[in-house]
Amino acid sequence: MSNVRMLACAVVAAVVAMVPWNGAFAEDPPLTVVSWGGSYARACVKGYHERFTAETGIAINLEDYNGGLAQIRAQVDVGNVYWDVVDLEIPDLVRGCDEGLLEYLEIDSLEAGPDGTPAAEDFVEGTVTDCGPATIFYSTVYAYNDENIEGEKPATMADFFDLEKFPGRRGMRRSPLVNLEFALIADGVSLDSVYAILDTPEGVDRAFRKLDTIKDQIIWWEAGAQPPQMLADGEVVMTTAYNGRIFNAQVLEDQPFVIVWDGQVLDTGGLAIVAGTPRLEAARRFVHFASTSRAIADVGRYIAYSPTRKSAMPLISTHAEKGVEMNPHMPTSEQNVSRALHNNWEWWSDHGDEMNERFSTWLAR
Repeated sequence: MSNVRMLACAVVAAVVAMVPWNGAFAEDPPLTVVSWGGSYARACVKGYHERFTAETGIAINLEDYNGGLAQIRAQVDVGNVYWDVVDLEIPDLVRGCDEGLLEYLEIDSLEAGPDGTPAAEDFVEGTVTDCGPATIFYSTVYAYNDENIEGEKPATMADFFDLEKFPGRRGMRRSPLVNLEFALIADGVSLDSVYAILDTPEGVDRAFRKLDTIKDQIIWWEAGAQPPQMLADGEVVMTTAYNGRIFNAQVLEDQPFVIVWDGQVLDTGGLAIVAGTPRLEAARRFVHFASTSRAIADVGRYIAYSPTRKSAMPLISTHAEKGVEMNPHMPTSEQNVSRALHNNWEWWSDHGDEMNERFSTWLAR
């Protein structure tokens, strides 16, 4: 070897030795993480994405979607997986896991709580699946713009469906999920009977008949950022929405929006790894990092979504930017959860495809 080449190799070796090892080379491809966009995605970026990249050197490409398994299924079926980690509603997480669309994730592999409590005991019962845990509680509520409703204000789920008492357009997500539950609650079904009623053909018919009563006044939304904008523009009198999106409009934009917690459907969501990703190890590191108590709590300091780890809630105090006390705005707080319906993700996992088909047919009529 020539002296010049020996010198070049020595220089390269010295440079490599001086570069700190953080688990990833700069040329490693970034992880593609898919989430719900808007204020929730921002909360995740501030809560743990930035810190993950700083600590591991693994960059993240963040993409938005509107939920469902269709795009994941298409990627896995053709063997061209370009999404690595996806933020899923719990029925889709369970169904995707059952279909082999998602990678298995052992709960015992996740970091223990700050006090040493094993992850399996630290996560709230019912929030762990074979392909990973749910990380947040969120709720679908309905909200209105206080400046646009004079006199008596809406206070119950029945009020949302009462066009005579509160005339005007309604916003609803273009999905049967939650809308069927809201319809039955508004029709007088008790919270503890909703899924028993919905588990019968007559119950499903009843829910759709209730939706029929406001169908011609509904403006459908698909992305979580739409309902706050619809309220601000006066496009609707009231709309269903994710509680965190309304909270952020209230706190960050000073919008005069009011959440009606009566009949809220409390749900969970979590991260899952797409089966067949070529970046499996980096994806696992990301999900492990995002499932720690600190990461989950840090999300709850930017948006009003409750953590699913028992050890995380005490880590949340005030909003990271505005200093607002977060507990009164959380869907699981004592004052908000009293009239909550807990989403039966097992029912939706079993009946989701059937209900989506029925809903599409109903929309087309």
